[in-house]
Amino acid sequence: MSPGARIEYLESIVVRYRKASKKQKIVILNEFCQTCGYNSKYAIYLLYTFKRFTKPKPKKQGKPSKYNHPNIITPLRQIWLAAYMPCSKRLKSILPQWIGFYHKEYDHLPANVVQLLLKISAPTINRILKPYKAKYKTKGRCTTKPDTLLKKHILVKTNQWNKSRPGFMEADTVAPCGQRLEDDFTYIVDYVDIATTQTEQRAIWSKGETGVLE
Repeated sequence: MSPGARIEYLESIVVRYRKASKKQKIVILNEFCQTCGYNSKYAIYLLYTFKRFTKPKPKKQGKPSKYNHPNIITPLRQIWLAAYMPCSKRLKSILPQWIGFYHKEYDHLPANVVQLLLKISAPTINRILKPYKAKYKTKGRCTTKPDTLLKKHILVKTNQWNKSRPGFMEADTVAPCGQRLEDDFTYIVDYVDIATTQTEQRAIWSKGETGVLE
């Protein structure tokens, strides 16, 4: 008997076997073993674990998200683009300041929409902006490339900042080069204190390690 024929035969007897009495089960089991060439233990296993006849449990559907609405998605997307596409955590932190910008540049937002935007979480922002991030992923310019070799040799900690006192900073280089990265030009080394948000900038020629260190 072919494997397909065995499955069809199993389908034809499995419901009848499960509903049968003990004596009837013995008769069905012996017939099944004789027909398909199975031993009794394996045949019993198949008869009790076969799930072709088990109806799938309906998935519980939650209520629709209150953020899946154009009144929320449109201003969130426009603010994200105007702020040069920051990550979701940064976007959440700057939304209170940028809502005023949206009122001036686009349209006045209703009070309930403003309230939802102020309460929105970073994961929800990620979910809403996911299709737009795929569309705008080629926008912007970056003058650095990730180096997997360096990552193996430089230990990076992500929980070392103490945001309650000054002295913990973020640093990066900014390239005020317009639309072109060719040739040498002046870079800006930018430092931001996490606690006080104070910034310091220094101009350097190109971005060689000597100039950056100085």
